[in-house]
Amino acid sequence: MSAAETSLRGLRCAVLGATSGIGRATALALADAGADVIVHGRRLDAAVGVVQEVERRGVRVASILADLRSREQGDRLVANAWKLWGGLDAWIHFAGADVLTGDAAKLPFDAKLDLLWEVDVVAAIRLCRDVGRRMIDGGGGAIVTMGWDQAETGMEGDSGEMFAAIKGAVTAFSRSLALSLAPSVRVNAVAPGWIRTAWGDTAPQEWQDRVLRETPLLRWGEPDDVAKVAAFLAGPASGFLTGQVVRVNGGAVR
Repeated sequence: MSAAETSLRGLRCAVLGATSGIGRATALALADAGADVIVHGRRLDAAVGVVQEVERRGVRVASILADLRSREQGDRLVANAWKLWGGLDAWIHFAGADVLTGDAAKLPFDAKLDLLWEVDVVAAIRLCRDVGRRMIDGGGGAIVTMGWDQAETGMEGDSGEMFAAIKGAVTAFSRSLALSLAPSVRVNAVAPGWIRTAWGDTAPQEWQDRVLRETPLLRWGEPDDVAKVAAFLAGPASGFLTGQVVRVNGGAVR
């Protein structure tokens, strides 16, 4: 690829869920490639830290706070992000509810399912549809959503059942949105496998062993592994890709 194809200089990008994990890594990967970045999160302190990291890359950066459980806040997020720099070239929708660590991990199954549905599915559908229409009016763009590699194959247990249903919905929607918005707006999803985010850092030994057993590359994936694919999908080098679900999982076949 040429330098022009891999550079994202001048692209205006918004990263939802950018204050931790894969979202944070994606914001930094975009900035490293020259893109301007809007950092979305729920907490000001977390957003400020990422903004400072992006700023050190020498690109434009801003932050917008919104709780995506609120439709009103989600709608305002899109409107404000669009106004900030006169439009957007890429919308990276990686915001998701964390029901594996922290206080939410203690919630009953039904409450976790409701939270995941509101944040991961409903917000993604509503906001990406809004962004897509704006991108068409603005001449084009790219949308990247967050799936899960085991949504296709399934995984046992409460978490497997929830995440397969939730992320399966997101990837099915993304494929359809790609058809709705073609040819001027591309829509793709990433489907991470075992990625060492907050849960992976504290996972019991049996899960550490399972990760290595199921991953041919014999290691956990890192947030940067997913971030690099997301940056690729946001930029011109992926100009003939749309409606795809890219599995970033070290070759795991289940």
